Amino acid sequence: MSDRKRVVIGMSGGVDSSVAAALLVEQGFDVVGITIKTYKYEDVGGNAANDKSCCSLDGINDARAVCADLGIPHYVLDFSAPFRENVIDMFIDEYMAGNTPNPCVICNRKIKWEEMIRKGMSIGADFVAMGHYARVRQDGGTGRWHIVRGEDANKDQSYALWALSQESLARTLFPLADISKEEARRIATRLGVRTAGKQESYEICFIPDDDYNRFLRDNVPDIDTRLRGGDVRFEGKKIGEHDGYPFYTIGQRRGLNVAVGEPVYVTEIHADGNVIEVGRKSDLQHRRFRVRDVVMQKYPFPEVSMRVDAKIRYKDTPAPAVLEPQGDGSLIVTFDDPKTAITRGQSTVWYDGDHVVGGAIISEILD
Repeated sequence: MSDRKRVVIGMSGGVDSSVAAALLVEQGFDVVGITIKTYKYEDVGGNAANDKSCCSLDGINDARAVCADLGIPHYVLDFSAPFRENVIDMFIDEYMAGNTPNPCVICNRKIKWEEMIRKGMSIGADFVAMGHYARVRQDGGTGRWHIVRGEDANKDQSYALWALSQESLARTLFPLADISKEEARRIATRLGVRTAGKQESYEICFIPDDDYNRFLRDNVPDIDTRLRGGDVRFEGKKIGEHDGYPFYTIGQRRGLNVAVGEPVYVTEIHADGNVIEVGRKSDLQHRRFRVRDVVMQKYPFPEVSMRVDAKIRYKDTPAPAVLEPQGDGSLIVTFDDPKTAITRGQSTVWYDGDHVVGGAIISEILD
């Protein structure tokens, strides 16, 4: 019997996962390529045949072809049921609650890792691998596993990985951890990987046409008749009507169709009253917010206040903040200086240098 470690690797058909698989083969692992089908094409609408989407038919075929070139098995697994329950339904529910969710974070935890690991273990896999630009480390003192920023700062994907559990991290390999995107393309060319020049996809996979409003209308059939015509308020006074609060996000300026003699932005969304509040740019500045669904990685849940560098969105620059435990299992995050457009439903991720301390979902803006 072979003593090679078996690895199942998520294969999207893109260059990153293709190169990651090739590197694992070079390193002597027993590699199995897995492409997951996360949604039914007839359920999502839009440009379902988008060849850039990770779950498109072209993506599946590219992944299969790369695996054939590498001489490794390839399987397509239908995870559409758990994906619908954990990701798509959550996405819809969050927007209908007046929040702005980040579905990729939940998909990473529940689907790309937990479901993949479960399937991998059923075929004797020791590890799960992904083509993410991030690193995973175990602290020698505490034994805790955590994510570390990838070597390529421009492609670092640590922000989207804060929710991974200790069990998942312990089984994770990132073959691209210490290389840049440019180097990955060079490796792809050297190895003859057929996806070397493939463009990247930036859309949410189940909204391949990138039209959130269309998607919500398709999935909440009465959304227009029920929510259109709600109040737009400025300084407590009605100044117009909106198309439905789920179609707006905090910080939005365009498409408000109101005039007050100065630029205004969406500052609050009230799902219970079907009200959009707008204000000046200064009204988007806040320092304190409460979080939910906390996941701690490098350190356990804090018993006292903890200094971190915090992000509130993927492209945000980390800024000094304090985590304040509340005694009921919740946390309040306080930035040293105000941040713009802190948004309910988005992820906040906390760093100690390059190391991910943990993260959570923003649930309430305090001041």
